[in-house]
Amino acid sequence: MAEKTKLTKAGYKKLEEELRYLIDVVRDEVKRQLAEARAQGDLSENADYDAARQKQAEVESRIKEIEDILNNSEILEENSKGNRVGLGSTVTLRFVETGKEAEYMIVGTVESDPFNGKISNSCALGEAIMGKSVGDIIDVKAIKNYKVEILKIGSK
Repeated sequence: MAEKTKLTKAGYKKLEEELRYLIDVVRDEVKRQLAEARAQGDLSENADYDAARQKQAEVESRIKEIEDILNNSEILEENSKGNRVGLGSTVTLRFVETGKEAEYMIVGTVESDPFNGKISNSCALGEAIMGKSVGDIIDVKAIKNYKVEILKIGSK
């Protein structure tokens, strides 16, 4: 049996909203585009028809992907105690070598968005700090190893 996808409650809800949008709005729009392209006549050299078919394939693929994720997911309890890093924790870290500080929210792999401060619990940094406490200095095993200190743990 495949391993369940770990999601926060917020991540699950976001996927549900995207699924509803794709089904209720985008799918209908693509059907309209296909109908308009068909009305133009010869489909063998109809770029609008080809583009609409491609869009339809992409939308249907994403719908299936989201349905599979939601049907095979586990909503994890978010860490609200704030004493140890867990899924849903917002963690302020200090990178030991540079002294720079950064704040990250620990999320499941599907929700990961490092450019917006959301890192996966299974990436090198996320995995290294899971279960750790404020004041801990952790060695992060990556392409170039580095150390971080946990300054603050909270939840959003």
